[in-house]
Amino acid sequence: MMNGLNIARSLLRASLMLVFCTALAACGGPAKAPEAQPPLAGARIGGPFTLTDQDGRTVRDGDFAGKYRIVYFGYSYCPDICPVDLQKLMRGLAQFEKADPVRGAKVQPLFVTVDPARDTPAALKPFVARYHPRLLGLTGTPEQIAAVAKDYAVVYNKVAGSAPDRYLMAHSQIAFLMDPDDKPLAMLPLDDPSTEGDEGAPAEVAAELAKWVK
Repeated sequence: MMNGLNIARSLLRASLMLVFCTALAACGGPAKAPEAQPPLAGARIGGPFTLTDQDGRTVRDGDFAGKYRIVYFGYSYCPDICPVDLQKLMRGLAQFEKADPVRGAKVQPLFVTVDPARDTPAALKPFVARYHPRLLGLTGTPEQIAAVAKDYAVVYNKVAGSAPDRYLMAHSQIAFLMDPDDKPLAMLPLDDPSTEGDEGAPAEVAAELAKWVK
């Protein structure tokens, strides 16, 4: 069952790419190859937050100082998109860790729910455990989630279902890679459900991590 929001998600991802992508940096001389700048360099993405992880512990953005971060927004009750995205993102991270354990250890994956009413720590704990041993599931009050989503340019809203507790959450389908100073580097590749190709294959995710994680 699809959310019925794939077109909107694709349009949002495309518009973000147009807004955030920058050109390659200028070169000092003909003998030196141009040095690529991160696509999201200078974008106003990210910010301070205080949330709660799957073990009920308070987690702050400052806890990850010096770490690269994969930040993905979704919800554990998602019937299709979020589980597939997380599986591929975390398999890509695992491939990167295997190829380069030192750099791989510098990357902290974060899953931020957009459905705090249902995604309690107890609900998130088994969910995130399926994908990666270091994946943190973060929840909070509706106000806390709204604030962090706004800082990451993520939009979401409730879509009524067959019963009050069977609603869906429409949300931006984006995975950000943040640098050790909590500055945005790039959007990691995710599969576009409206196309036949697999843009978010784990190998593509691993290649993007290898490009930006130093």
